[in-house]
Amino acid sequence: MTAPIKLPANQPAQFYRGGAAIAALRGVSEQDSAFGPEDWVASTTTRFGQEESGLTRLPDGRWLRDAVRDDPESWLGAAHVAAFRDSTALLVKLLDAGQRLPVHFHPTDAFARKHFDSHFGKTEAWIVVGTSGDDPRVYPGFRETVSHATLDGWVRDQDTDAMLGALNSVAVRPGDTVYIPAGLPHAIGAGVFVVELQQPTDFSLTIEWRNFLDDPDKGHLGLGFDTALQALDTSGWDDERLAGIVKHTADEPGSTVDLLAAGSAEFFRADQLRPSPALALDPSFAVFVALDGQGTLRTEHGGEIAVAKGETLVVPHAAGQLELAGDLTVIRCRPPAPGAR
Repeated sequence: MTAPIKLPANQPAQFYRGGAAIAALRGVSEQDSAFGPEDWVASTTTRFGQEESGLTRLPDGRWLRDAVRDDPESWLGAAHVAAFRDSTALLVKLLDAGQRLPVHFHPTDAFARKHFDSHFGKTEAWIVVGTSGDDPRVYPGFRETVSHATLDGWVRDQDTDAMLGALNSVAVRPGDTVYIPAGLPHAIGAGVFVVELQQPTDFSLTIEWRNFLDDPDKGHLGLGFDTALQALDTSGWDDERLAGIVKHTADEPGSTVDLLAAGSAEFFRADQLRPSPALALDPSFAVFVALDGQGTLRTEHGGEIAVAKGETLVVPHAAGQLELAGDLTVIRCRPPAPGAR
């Protein structure tokens, strides 16, 4: 496989509303978007407990997961395979919060190995690409350290006001990015549209389950809250700590802008690309999300594909050196560099 591939939308059912911003970006009807708030792009990951839901199907009918497993070095490169075997080590989503998401968190690698038999936990990052409403916000980390007794009470009583009120509240605009280490409690507010990068799992531990999930067992993924809460970061995150995970990139110049906080590089990479007029890109497995404009993507093997606003592409390592040209803005998402972890 040496050619980039355009991907259709892949919106598995979710429990919260959204999807209008995804439809607008892709230039399609909003008719079926009410519960299509997530588009899993180039996904080799299934929803928790599912066999196929969440996986990306390629135009030739194969699951991307199976295509990568059949020829991992072409898709991922030899150095990546040496580090991560046949896993892409990445999941990219378009996420459009039509309502506030519940307070939740994700396990670390160590916790996931112990309790889910998974090499990966779920560290993630958000690139804000659109907002709507009067006051779009995200909620990363507790403002002050919370005792386990207090937390147990909040979860038992489903004290939504206390849980949300204990979190930092951060106003966001397009160009802002937020890195969410595993364990950090968080929520995304209504009207926030992000490109999300994450480790390739679907482990969400949801402490605010009432009015979102129909069963508390889905909040702790069968572990019980006593066990699940062991993975939660209950420490306080003041402004100084927040500055290490929140980045403002809207006014940064240049054809290539590194979008994420430094600590995220061992989990994934993301750049904003604005060729002027052309930009050379090294070989890498990558996911492209075109936010605006139009142009072309050329491979070192002579291939060329048009790229326009709203399109998403998966690029195999074997495509080689690339040239992105035209008047367009693209988010390039990549797994960690081999050796970064």
